[in-house]
This record gives sequence, structure tokens and C-alpha cells, in this order.
Amino acid sequence: MAGGIERFALDEADLALICASHAGCPEHAERAAALLDRGGFSVADLLCGAHPPYDAEAAAELVRQGREPSPLHNNCSGKHAGMLLACRLLGYPPEDYVAPGHPLQRDIAGWVARLCGVAPEQMGQGVDGCSAVSFHLPVEAAARGYAALADPAAGGVDAAPADALGRIAAAMTHAPAMVAGRGRFTTRLMEATGGRVVAKEGAEGFYALAVRGPVALGIALKVADGGERCRDGAVLDLLRQMGSLAGEELAELAPFYRPVVTNARGLAVGEVVPDLELEEVGGGGADC
Repeated sequence: MAGGIERFALDEADLALICASHAGCPEHAERAAALLDRGGFSVADLLCGAHPPYDAEAAAELVRQGREPSPLHNNCSGKHAGMLLACRLLGYPPEDYVAPGHPLQRDIAGWVARLCGVAPEQMGQGVDGCSAVSFHLPVEAAARGYAALADPAAGGVDAAPADALGRIAAAMTHAPAMVAGRGRFTTRLMEATGGRVVAKEGAEGFYALAVRGPVALGIALKVADGGERCRDGAVLDLLRQMGSLAGEELAELAPFYRPVVTNARGLAVGEVVPDLELEEVGGGGADC
């Protein structure tokens, strides 16, 4: 919308990484480094911190090479590289770009509030694991924001942001491996649904989806205790009950729907089974 795609020659995989909580695979780290280079930044400018890659193979390879994880391996390095590029584009100081009072974070807060239908002053703020600002919203408001991603026109979003939202959804679904990583639930869900579902996980058992189609949906789910063992199955069962997941798609995602529990010997000793009941609420939506 502000010309960043053109100025920094961003393709769909770049945009997808900027929207990612990726697995820290080489393709993720290398693309994040390339994004930094396009803005004249280095790894030292990233304020996300470092942690081992989520991808077990990538983490093991670092150990074999005797290398420590860098901020590029942080699952949020793409988002942070994107924020630095935004600072360069908008003429904002890149120093301390994650601070709540930074002009970029004020801009982001304004867009989140607008798309989720809440007043900026009603949003609480915290610090995410990657040190960026994290917003406190009702689950319903988060779902409303994803509904705008599914169908910007339905949310009354004007033309320029609608175009931006459309490009974001296209990037995430055309390059789903950049959003999460090989074999991970978010990537597999977008692949299995042919991009009809735009998906993104968050911390502490949070998950949100935009379902595109004749009836566009925004869905947000929060596991109350923050656990993630049941989250993926709950997401799939929610989609199933709402008629937003075909039988063959659910079959393809079966390992996530009812994951097998194994013991120390590798024996299957049980499975995690989702058990959700949807209830109609006043606005005609569903609660669970």
C-alpha cells in the first residue's frame, strides 16, 4: 500500500516470511537475511533475539556445524526484517523499532484496532516473546480482523487496504512453507485446502484463520490454559463442524486431527481427541 513491495522488490515468498512464525530452516534464515540486505540492515539490527530452530533437522545441523543459533533462526525474524524495511520506507528511525512508543508500533496498533473493530485505547499491550508489541484483544475482535483478511469488502475496508490484505492472503497461501515450515500444521493446513484457508498460529494456544469462499469467515481460537497439544485438532474439528473442511482435506490432515500418543518405547498408547461443542451466540456466530 505504501510502495514497499515495489521499492524492495518483494515477492510472495518474502511477504509470507514477513507474516511468519517460521521453523528456522535454512530457507527461512537465508530469506530473512536477504530482506535485511535490501534495506541496508544486518543481523545486528534485529531485536528479536535468538533461539534454536523449531525444525529438528535444522537445529541438529547447527549443532553438527558447531554453530550457535542467530536472530535469523528466531521464528519471528521475517516479521522483524519487515518492520525494519517499513522503517526505511516510512523514514522512521530503525533504532528500538519494537518500543511501544515507536512511530511504527503506533501505526501497527492503529491498523490492528481498525481491522479488528476496536478503539486503540481499548487494546492492552504486552511484550511478545520476540520483544515486539503484543496486543490484548477479545477473541471476537481477533476473529473480526481475520474476517477482513478473508473478504476485505465485507468488512467495509477501503480500496487500498483491501488490496494490501488481498496480497497478504495470496502470499501466505501461495508460499505456505514460508509461513511455518515443512511438515508443520499451519503450512499443511493451507496446502491441504488449496489456499482457501489462511492460517496462523500464535503463542499460548492461540490460533486464527481466514476462510475464503462464498461465505467468508474469520475464526479465532484460544486454549484457556495456553497448552498446544490439543490446539491443532481443535482447529480442525472447529472447521469440520462449521462445514469449512472437506472430508478428503480432513483425511489428509489426520495426523494433526487425532495425534497418536506414544510412550518411551515408541508404542502407541492413546490419542488426543478433540471434543468441541459449538453454541449459537447473539450475533448469529458460533462460540465454543
